[in-house]
Amino acid sequence: MRISVIGCGYLGAVHAATLASMGHIVVGIDVDAAKVDQLARGFAPFFEPGLDELLQDGRATGRLTFSTDFAAAAGAQVHFLCVGTPQSKTSDGADLSYLVSATERLLPHLAPRSAVVGKSTVPVGTVEMLAGILSGRPDVLLGWNPEFLRQGTAVKDSLVPDRLVYGVPGGKAAAFEHTSGAGRGVTAAMDAVYEPLLRAGIPRLVCNFATAELIKSASNAYLATKVSFINAMAELCDASGADVTELGEAMGLDPRIGSRYLHAGLGFGGGCLPKDIRSFRAQAAALGVASVDEWMGVVDAINLGQRHRTVEIAAELCGGYLAGRTVTVLGAAFKPATDDIRDSPALDVALQLAAAGAHVTVTDPKAINNAWMRYPQLRFEKCTDRALEGAELVLLLTEWDEYRSLSPLVAGALVRRRTVLDARNVLDAVEWRASGWTVRGLGTGADAVVDLEPNRAGTKPADSAHATGAPAGSGRPGVQIP
Repeated sequence: MRISVIGCGYLGAVHAATLASMGHIVVGIDVDAAKVDQLARGFAPFFEPGLDELLQDGRATGRLTFSTDFAAAAGAQVHFLCVGTPQSKTSDGADLSYLVSATERLLPHLAPRSAVVGKSTVPVGTVEMLAGILSGRPDVLLGWNPEFLRQGTAVKDSLVPDRLVYGVPGGKAAAFEHTSGAGRGVTAAMDAVYEPLLRAGIPRLVCNFATAELIKSASNAYLATKVSFINAMAELCDASGADVTELGEAMGLDPRIGSRYLHAGLGFGGGCLPKDIRSFRAQAAALGVASVDEWMGVVDAINLGQRHRTVEIAAELCGGYLAGRTVTVLGAAFKPATDDIRDSPALDVALQLAAAGAHVTVTDPKAINNAWMRYPQLRFEKCTDRALEGAELVLLLTEWDEYRSLSPLVAGALVRRRTVLDARNVLDAVEWRASGWTVRGLGTGADAVVDLEPNRAGTKPADSAHATGAPAGSGRPGVQIP
């Protein structure tokens, strides 16, 4: 089939490349000329494992091209809308302006009986709004096909998805009626696109537009609830002396609960989950469903609270004061296997540490450049060993494999003080303690530490210029953490 993909960010670039790998002729369209040029040369403008190989294969076979010109979509049988729907700057709701603009610019290039299929995460009512834009083209089909990609495994999630969801006019009944109606037509179009996946046995659910619009946000809301629940349990475990890792493992063995997303730590971030649950909350409020609105508010508050709690524990490990301390943060990306720093819990914590007067060095295998351009006030170091040199406190904030596998003996020879806050609960605490480290997790019990050692300037932290808010060498004021 001939297919256009409108919007070539994480979703669109991966979708275009995987469709080309299935044998379709695909053109990706984006208004960002630099992004289009990089993709056309076979390289993604972001880190996503396996994507460059798919881009280069599509380029070599001629099945995958990219353009800034919407006219390149002419002649395509199916057009996928993959543009961003970020959180609005004035509310918790989604900003649909990019989606509306893309649809309007695509409109003149739609062939009769072609299908426009949305994949972006949107609030209920969006498809109805887009149908209004397309109302002058009754010969064009409209469908919704929500995406369920996870950054770091997006290629695999596209090639071997858990399920395919089709939102069609009239829902499931209309999709299989014995007529040539719009529901049946758009279902047939998506079946043709995903024929290799359907042949491989991937489950397919056909539903109405409202269900298709809600399903991604509802799924993310449930996952966010599990993460925030176990993080609330981590705080309870710290207060009671229980171990949240063992608690989560025992709960996960219950088949009604399951173990996935039941791992306590710093919490979630990124460009999707936080904004999706806030949009979900805004939708619930608009529809008058107060229980969902309030519930999502609690989930969001618990997640953000983990960041502040991590900073408080860091201060505790430094004797009550962060001012003047040399701190190393392992991780800048919001999760491993990506260079995405949007709403990164790791960088949020690093900024809070710096605001408290700590001398912070951040390292990350892939996200250093993105983080440095966004937060030049922090110090960044690509090499993990160099980042660890002279540290008085180490915080593991993004669970990259190379941090999980750090040797406590090697790391111990580099730092000034063997104290680590494992905010992702992934280190072998027994091994690290045996190597002379003080280890603290979130909800896993605490090594009692009150460090009143003078800082490098030879004064107690409580009496330092940083603690009183006077200017420091870094130019960042100090703040005492309660």
